[in-house]
Amino acid sequence: MEEEHPRHAQVAAVTEIVDTTVEPIELPVNTYEAGDALVIVAPLPAVMPDDVEIDVAPGLVTIRAHVRSAAPKDYLLHEWRYGGLERSVPIPDGFGRAAEASLANGQLAVRILRGEGGGGDAVRVMVSSSATDAPW
Repeated sequence: MEEEHPRHAQVAAVTEIVDTTVEPIELPVNTYEAGDALVIVAPLPAVMPDDVEIDVAPGLVTIRAHVRSAAPKDYLLHEWRYGGLERSVPIPDGFGRAAEASLANGQLAVRILRGEGGGGDAVRVMVSSSATDAPW
């Protein structure tokens, strides 16, 4: 059995505090139309596909991500923080039939196809781990 690094518990505790006490940062996005799809692109450095949740509902897509490992450090310069990222983006009428997403090189790309979605419930979109795995 592999022994846990002594600082792991400290990192886990600080991460939990950040997750429960700090409001998510608004994730910056670029949105554009490309052929039969609406594309939303967002920077997600230090984020893995399993750390991303994308929900597509009629008229709205919500992206949530989590930057891991809020380890306590004596920073000399501290310009970005660990914790949650979140953004809801309105979807124009005529989009929502299906959605796909990929995360590669620190960039998330969400593609929402033209056409009406099926029903009023939000649909969770799985994130593939690279652009070459993406279905588009």
